[in-house]
Amino acid sequence: MRRDSKTEDRRRRVEDGRPATESVRYPPSVLCPPRSVPRLGGFTFVELLVTMVLIAIVMPVVMQTIGLCTRLAGQSRRQVEAACLAKTKLTELTAAQDWESGSNRGDFGTDWPGYEWSMTVANWAEDTSVRQLDLAVTWRSVGRQRKITLSTLVYPQE
Repeated sequence: MRRDSKTEDRRRRVEDGRPATESVRYPPSVLCPPRSVPRLGGFTFVELLVTMVLIAIVMPVVMQTIGLCTRLAGQSRRQVEAACLAKTKLTELTAAQDWESGSNRGDFGTDWPGYEWSMTVANWAEDTSVRQLDLAVTWRSVGRQRKITLSTLVYPQE
């Protein structure tokens, strides 16, 4: 005949001198008194205060970073525009042979206000029969004068 495990536990307790009754387990709601005021969902004042302090610390840094990125993007755009204008003007001067007798400076008209160009021609250091044509484009950005220079070699007409 097979014995039940609870019966075995009772038998062992009696043999050890302990009471044979099983321990009663009560649910936590019986042991802990209920709260008088139930907590509703939401944040405490301390949590809101900490959040506001973190926002006050982080926001100025984020705004400065955004401003810096915007300024750098504008400067990069102006520099790319200046390089394209210099390349176009240099190609125009060499194709039309205007570098020999044309003007040495000018601007890009109303299409590109604020950009000016200047040209210098000198003998090339390696060979005196070849000329070095330097074209510089200048503009103002963030209160400073900026400049980009492109160079090419040309043969004078004889």
